Amino acid sequence: MADTKTSFTGRGAWRLLGASSLVLALAACSGLPTAPTQPVRYDLGVADLAAPAANAAAPLVAPVPLVLAEVQAPGLPEGLTAMFYRLNYSDSQQLRAYQNARWSLPPAQMVEQRLRMRLGLERPVLSGKDNVRPLLADKRSIAQLRVTVDEFNQVFDNASNSRALLRLSASLIGVGESAGNQLLGQKVFTVEVPAASADAAGGAQAMARAVDEAAVQLSRWLQGYGR
Repeated sequence: MADTKTSFTGRGAWRLLGASSLVLALAACSGLPTAPTQPVRYDLGVADLAAPAANAAAPLVAPVPLVLAEVQAPGLPEGLTAMFYRLNYSDSQQLRAYQNARWSLPPAQMVEQRLRMRLGLERPVLSGKDNVRPLLADKRSIAQLRVTVDEFNQVFDNASNSRALLRLSASLIGVGESAGNQLLGQKVFTVEVPAASADAAGGAQAMARAVDEAAVQLSRWLQGYGR
């Protein structure tokens, strides 16, 4: 009988040990690292560009092509897609970045794409890589537009209200064959658009509208120079 009792006791110990091992194994599985959360990617959305009216009178003279140089963003690290915001009510000089939100492209590239689409509605738009003569056959000269992105962020005036702040500096350069380049005009465009929500999604939507509005203002400014 003593041997039988000892046998059952040993068997129970093994069962207890097995159950403990199973619990430890399950605990270890639950502690496995999970896949990192991928940041949400935002862009400027589908361009809502109104085409010229079909019944609009065609210009008597074809518009002069415009060379749009590569848009620069000297205040932002090159190639960075971080979505920046600023808290006006707390250390407003600090530029912060969303942890789980990114732009699909660097801001300068997105601005350049949208400017090409919008400005191209009124005149041919070339790139700096296009090898074209600065003077047309009718002696009109081609101008180059240089744009820099000075501000491209979401500003929070308080915890529940924010706005997109976009600031572009534009220089219109007359390109000559012999006399060299000539500065025709310069202007800073500042556009602020309220965000519908105080988060990255609201900031992205507001920034898209800000870029579209800046493009409209820029096109109107160019028309004042006959471009």
